[in-house]
Amino acid sequence: MNPIIENLTGMNALSDQVVAMDLLIAAKSGVRNFAMAVTESGTPEIKEMLTRHLTEAIDMHEQVSLYMEEKGWYHAWDTNEQINLDLNNINTALNLPSL
Repeated sequence: MNPIIENLTGMNALSDQVVAMDLLIAAKSGVRNFAMAVTESGTPEIKEMLTRHLTEAIDMHEQVSLYMEEKGWYHAWDTNEQINLDLNNINTALNLPSL
């Protein structure tokens, strides 16, 4: 989105939030995929390498989720607050002016 339009509509922060959420979803997917790959590995060397990657993916997930929590974009431990945030984001998206 154009930065001028983002500022006029107040979408600049929401855009950052969307990018961070996409990164968090990708990190979760990476954790799941590496965990599954570790259990399916055929040799100790491959298992060790995949375990290292799994640890890195878990660290990435933690960094992204902590960043989002600090920004107030993610409430993993408060589902009511997360639902309210999601509903506000939905309403913001629905009320965007058509260009």
